[in-house]
Amino acid sequence: MSEKKVYIDKIVEISRFYLKETFPDEERLAEFLHSIDILRENEDVQDVIDLFTQIYIDFVKEDFQNQYKNTNKQLVEFLENKDDGVKIIWGNCLDAMRGMKSESIHMMVTSPPYYNAREYSQWKNLNEYLEDMRLIIRESYRVLDNHRVFVFNVGDIFDNDNISTTSTWGKRRIPLGAYFTKIFEEEGFTFVDNFIWDKGEVQSERHKNGNKPYPFYQYPMNCYEHILIFHKHRTDTTRYPCPVCGCLKVNGNAHSEIGLKSWECKNLECFERSKANRGKRFTLKTIMTQGRQDEKFAIEKDFIQKWRRDVIKITPVIKINSKGENKLGHTAPFPADIPEFAIKMFSYPNEIVLDPFGGSFTSVIVAKQLGRIGVGIELNKEMFGKSSMQNLKKALQPQIFNDCKMKISEINLL
Repeated sequence: MSEKKVYIDKIVEISRFYLKETFPDEERLAEFLHSIDILRENEDVQDVIDLFTQIYIDFVKEDFQNQYKNTNKQLVEFLENKDDGVKIIWGNCLDAMRGMKSESIHMMVTSPPYYNAREYSQWKNLNEYLEDMRLIIRESYRVLDNHRVFVFNVGDIFDNDNISTTSTWGKRRIPLGAYFTKIFEEEGFTFVDNFIWDKGEVQSERHKNGNKPYPFYQYPMNCYEHILIFHKHRTDTTRYPCPVCGCLKVNGNAHSEIGLKSWECKNLECFERSKANRGKRFTLKTIMTQGRQDEKFAIEKDFIQKWRRDVIKITPVIKINSKGENKLGHTAPFPADIPEFAIKMFSYPNEIVLDPFGGSFTSVIVAKQLGRIGVGIELNKEMFGKSSMQNLKKALQPQIFNDCKMKISEINLL
């Protein structure tokens, strides 16, 4: 009596030639084939397709990650350790990210230190500041997973760029949003959107020219900031399985957008063919997004409605209490609305969200509250360490864990 043929055998039979192409090393191919043996016990065809695809993607990613040789073993273990999902890295964000695996972060959201806006963020001139930010953005591109999103909140400022002169008359409006957009694109990201954060009435002296109601003396208050959305699309020519039949018998198709490789299924036995007998067209991004269109991942309608326009009013964080004390301990916290938007719109539960400029760890707090793994990097431990940790404990424990003690994991790279 012949052995019952299971669907994973069908996938391997049709895909074997292409599997050898993806895993030319025989030992690696054997390791992959061994890892999918468990699928022979599964009679649910769609489940087999989904699991085969995920295992295949994981193997491809691991091979890609192994090309980078400068990881910090201690840091990688810290990030991969199964804990309560709140991870704090004390150190320089550039050094910290250089120790991470490539494409190991699922989503990034931050607000950088503004040029010479605080005593702890001073640069010789604007060029020096932008070059430091460029190096951080370049490393962010490496550690962010492919086809994922970086949400970047920054405001334009009024200051002296210290390039031409250091005297008072050198002060001007510095369009940081424009400069950062250019840097992000030069480092490989794709600009997608620019939400305008309307801060309402803010404290500003720039408009106080009431005693000179004449042309050329009137300037507006600076009452908005940018919430910039960038995609990472690293062109990946690796062949990926058809999401309908799970087979690797696919041909390259036109790019659906810059850096986003498209494929078309050529398996004539695929479960889905067009009237013209064309196979399913897909990308690695569509495998990720269309495969998770499940009710449990749905974003609530009210939230989508709140962010339907690219101008949104958010009240700035009130950090000084009635006693004149900074209740957050940080001089430049940003509102929870921004990481909430970023995390809900561009990540799934249990994924890793990184804020390279942790500050008061608002992003980490929101990530944990939304069921993600929050990772925050902060350089100024001496200045903000105690207050930021108090802010974390106060924000998380009562709301999520009631009286249960939660462990906040820390690693010191200083």
